[in-house]
Amino acid sequence: MKASTEEAVAELLAAISQDHMEMILLFCSPHYDVPAMLAEIARHAPDIRVLGCTTAGEITPVGYRQGTVTGLSLSATHFATSVRLIEPTSSFEIADGRAVTQALVAEHHVVRRRLTAPRTFALLINDGLSMREEIIVSALGDALGEIPLVGGSAGDNLAFRETSIFLDGRVLTNASLLVLISTDLDFRVFQTQHFQPLDEKIVVTRADPARRLVMEINAEPAADEYARMIGLTRADLTPLIFAAHPLVVRAGGRHYVRAIQRVDDDGLHFFCAIDEGIVLSMARGGDLRANLVSMFDGLRQELGGIEAVIGFDCVLRYVEMEQRQMLRDISRIMAQNHVIGFNTYGEQFGMMHVSQTFTGIALGRG
Repeated sequence: MKASTEEAVAELLAAISQDHMEMILLFCSPHYDVPAMLAEIARHAPDIRVLGCTTAGEITPVGYRQGTVTGLSLSATHFATSVRLIEPTSSFEIADGRAVTQALVAEHHVVRRRLTAPRTFALLINDGLSMREEIIVSALGDALGEIPLVGGSAGDNLAFRETSIFLDGRVLTNASLLVLISTDLDFRVFQTQHFQPLDEKIVVTRADPARRLVMEINAEPAADEYARMIGLTRADLTPLIFAAHPLVVRAGGRHYVRAIQRVDDDGLHFFCAIDEGIVLSMARGGDLRANLVSMFDGLRQELGGIEAVIGFDCVLRYVEMEQRQMLRDISRIMAQNHVIGFNTYGEQFGMMHVSQTFTGIALGRG
């Protein structure tokens, strides 16, 4: 049974409140009345900036959950933040990226002075149904230069109807948030996936890039041909199948998943940009658990311990964990490594919008 808004906020604030809060990051199931949730937080913490988004699942202190609210607060003792709202994303152009970034960096240069020897990373939260993530992350990532950028796209529990981001009580669609966060704590940004490309290739022969829609692959109806290549029929195609049989594209010497979102009479809809002529490879999943354990071991060694992780985990990874009955085990690993975050409709890393990855920022102990 879902907790009331008042109960959920009381439990959340009891867990994350601290002296001198700089900001609250909030990741909320769309099952909740989000404006009411934000108003209740503001009633208890009226002077604290609150930002975040709706989710396709939450990563809480006890691991993965559905239909909940989770979050964390950043202490002003160790963090300085600056925020820029990008709205509407539908009219965002590449040239806007430099103007937005330069103004935010100049503003942030002043606020970060109160910290001793701070380092800075950028957090980007996008409307997960805007289909504008590629242009936004490419422009902002390029303009940020050496400042690392990570983030995630808001979800709505695989309904694909409306995703929202929020800032200071406002609930927005067709918008993005760029946050510069400076800290005197050590940190590492990361991205990991557990797929290996196979030799079998396919070519996108008809597509509508603006809709991330593929109508034909290998000159055949896309859904039928994809199903045939994995030994199934079109009627068998579900998110479970898409999670287990991803497609990958090679770029910059690495392979990136081009995850399928859904199928309908028009063809295959993707979470990421897709275009005619692109060559994709079928991929095979490796050991998701071992991949995570190895990554966290490396981060812990580099940082001398993990204080917290802000994590963005693709919803199709959740679907795979559920299908393979791994949720309890992976939840335990997430909890042990203090991960707070959400299941996304895509992840941002550097200048790339990707999918079916786990991406985030690991913070060391101060």
